[in-house]
Amino acid sequence: MCRAGGGCKRAESESEGPVGAAAGAAPEMGEQPIFTTRAHVFQIDPSTKKNWVPASKQAVTVSYFYDVTRNSYRIISVDGAKVIINSTITPNMTFTKTSQKFGQWADSRANTVFGLGFSSEQQLTKFAEKFQEVKEAAKLAKDKSQEKLETSSNHSQASSVNGTDDEKASHVGPADTHLKSENDKLKIALTQSAANVKKWEIELQTLRESNARLTTALQESAASVEQWKKQFSICRDENDRLRNKIDELEEQCSEINREKEKNTQLKRRIEELESELREKETELKDLRKQSEIIPQLMSECEYVSEKLEAAERDNQNLEDKVQSLKTDIEESKYRQRHLKVELKSFLEVLDGKIDDLHDFRRGLSKLGTDN
Repeated sequence: MCRAGGGCKRAESESEGPVGAAAGAAPEMGEQPIFTTRAHVFQIDPSTKKNWVPASKQAVTVSYFYDVTRNSYRIISVDGAKVIINSTITPNMTFTKTSQKFGQWADSRANTVFGLGFSSEQQLTKFAEKFQEVKEAAKLAKDKSQEKLETSSNHSQASSVNGTDDEKASHVGPADTHLKSENDKLKIALTQSAANVKKWEIELQTLRESNARLTTALQESAASVEQWKKQFSICRDENDRLRNKIDELEEQCSEINREKEKNTQLKRRIEELESELREKETELKDLRKQSEIIPQLMSECEYVSEKLEAAERDNQNLEDKVQSLKTDIEESKYRQRHLKVELKSFLEVLDGKIDDLHDFRRGLSKLGTDN
């Protein structure tokens, strides 16, 4: 199903001349094809007056026919054995291009709106030009018919007056019978003219009602567009807020990177301290060996012992520092994991909002195309 006013992609070629065998079954005797093309046929949904309902499964032949006896024009299209368009063109009809490949017109007699989807803009332009040409021809035919009726009415009145004068002058004669016959024919013509006037008045009223319905539908569509605009403005503000939040998160990511660099520096410092600790341990071993080799130097041994105790204290201090640095690293890793969890949660919310925004834009684009 296509939206009202939208275009359809599939349609085929057009040509001037006779139509196919299927289309020839619908027109009456005396009608001649004057233009033929192919297009997808749609009718407006009678319940919603907004959506298009496909009348044909594929592109079908659509033809203009001219009725010589009635001096009228019709648009006829047949899908298999089913007549899907039988629209008599009147001077009040208008063919409207709603997109590059789609056009429509309202038929008050059929109480519907027909839509045609063409395969190219050139086909649509040719069909629209032919519609305008046929519409002008129908208008000329209507004007000529009215002139004939007015002339017949004047002749009838004149004949009636002349007949009365002749009766006063002569009560009998062959001309009297002929005048009465002519008067009867003119009376019948006047009666038919009055009936035609009533029919046109009914059609005019139907057109006015159809115009009122279309105006109401247009107003509803405009209100819907305003509502979509408001929603779009709200979504745009939400998008700006989310962008600001993203900037904040990017700043937090920068802080995390700086924290990583600090952790790297701490690791290097720990390695340096561990290297110093190993050196101290080596020095301590050397001192112990010297104390065993030279037992006679007690004073020197005491000195070495004091130095050893000092080294052990330094070792303990270094171990405390290493432990403190490890604690700092663990805390830094915990903060980093916590920030990653918060960032992942926010990105999931952001993805959902962006998807909603894309869906909303597509809906707004479709509605814009429909209008």
